[in-house]
Amino acid sequence: MNIMQNKDHSEIAVFGGGCFWCTEAVFDMLKGIISVIPGYTGGPVKSPNGYHGASPPPTYEDVCSGRTSHAEVIKVEFDPAKVSYKDLLTVFFATHDATTMNRQGNDVGTQYRSIILYSTDEQKIEAENFIKELNDSDKRGNPVVTEVKPLKKFYEAEGYHHSYYKNNSTQSYCQVIIAPKLKKVQEKFAELLKK
Repeated sequence: MNIMQNKDHSEIAVFGGGCFWCTEAVFDMLKGIISVIPGYTGGPVKSPNGYHGASPPPTYEDVCSGRTSHAEVIKVEFDPAKVSYKDLLTVFFATHDATTMNRQGNDVGTQYRSIILYSTDEQKIEAENFIKELNDSDKRGNPVVTEVKPLKKFYEAEGYHHSYYKNNSTQSYCQVIIAPKLKKVQEKFAELLKK
């Protein structure tokens, strides 16, 4: 079994749309979500020190330095019988600015870029079609800059990043940045939320 498939017929989707504390909290609210894991991917599999495989995985500090070319992402395991990949794309694009290059709010750098890493050919086609529809319907002329790439390797983030909002909801960053985003999701996507 590889990182793309699960014996229970669930699917894997990987999204990066700024700080992974935010995206994890958003996707954790949705029905049909089995797990949401923050991590790093999108850069070369080779580590910054030049070694393959045996070298340690990238750390938060490595990724923030910009040397790895990885983005902060979330790996979402979901049940497509309960929530569709298109629904996930809809929420993803509604909860970050996909028209700004390497930036989400005050978070600046390639690690905060908008990126979709597909695990199946169907996801690739659906993501590309979704982006085309967004671009075709945009009257302001702000094209989507989201990268669409195959998922090659996912590096799980350090433990303290997991369930960050749940464990730190009173922290100022969580209150100022994440909480309003979650409220927007609750208002706009009530039909997609867990009961």
